[in-house]
Amino acid sequence: MTYIAKPALHHPTLTKNKVGYTRRDYEGRISTLCAGCGHDSISAAIIQACWELDIAPHRVAKMSGIGCSSKTPDYFLSASHGLNSVHGRMPSCLTGASLANRELLYLGVSGDGDSASIGLGQFAHAMRRGVPMVYIVENNGVYGLTKGQFSPTADKGSQSKKGAMNIDSAVDLVSLALQLGASYVARGFSGDKAQLVPLIKGAMRHGGAAFIDVISPCVAFNNHAGSTRSYDHVREHNQALNRIDFIDLAPEAKAEPGAGELLSLPQADGSLLHLRKLHAAHDPTSRLAAMTTIQTLQQQGELPTGLLYVDAQARNLHQQLKMVPGALNALDEAALCPGGAQLERINAALR
Repeated sequence: MTYIAKPALHHPTLTKNKVGYTRRDYEGRISTLCAGCGHDSISAAIIQACWELDIAPHRVAKMSGIGCSSKTPDYFLSASHGLNSVHGRMPSCLTGASLANRELLYLGVSGDGDSASIGLGQFAHAMRRGVPMVYIVENNGVYGLTKGQFSPTADKGSQSKKGAMNIDSAVDLVSLALQLGASYVARGFSGDKAQLVPLIKGAMRHGGAAFIDVISPCVAFNNHAGSTRSYDHVREHNQALNRIDFIDLAPEAKAEPGAGELLSLPQADGSLLHLRKLHAAHDPTSRLAAMTTIQTLQQQGELPTGLLYVDAQARNLHQQLKMVPGALNALDEAALCPGGAQLERINAALR
């Protein structure tokens, strides 16, 4: 597949969005992942979300670590900025880039091994600091590049393709993101594009630390009977918490809905995120309620998906550090070197 070049020509009748791009303009190279891999469905959802949100590709910076999931940025937004970092270090690379140029939309793509093992500390600090980013973990419960060993997110008691039993407790990245202070936390399923695309759209418009855990079955090593990350198991145990409809710049609606009613939440850019509360026990505006709902459903063997938590008043890293409005890499010499008198005032304030 690597030698196959994607045709550069576009059909003249392809629909364009408000910024003049067709959906094809948001695609990347032809995927080299296994046929049927859930990661390719996630790439398609990212492409669809960016096209529908009218985001110019060159305004996006996509970053990743190491693993099957971290290969996927090559398969979408070919005209975007990109960096494939070392294993587990994507969050720190993204944080540095965001501090240098806050005018880009940062999209971090990682895997369950990349984020829940060697990169767990990096993941934790990106969430607690409120780095403005969309952090997507493509979670399949195995190390696909090294032939299917259990990853840290594999459920205790699940079986490998060769019959081995996992005896270790699973790392739940969704619960960790909630505890660490992420202001937008969601879980999706690669086989449910109708749910996943709005989740990604909402995360891109959030403006804070947005984390999406996407269950993405590995068709080569983790799609068999006994696996809790197979397509059949996830479909049978998927408990959707809400139906999401993202409407850009829509008027505000009431904020205290009952079960089955509409909840509208303002986002950082002035747009609204609309939720349909289908689970009576779940309140997406309460961090504690989200943690309780996740634990309750997981004890029942169900997999909660949808928007689990959102904080409409969240402050991101730039606001916490009181950064200047523009990009640091665009500051001129006068701004960077204000003179001795200003330096003396700063030093006096620290004495």
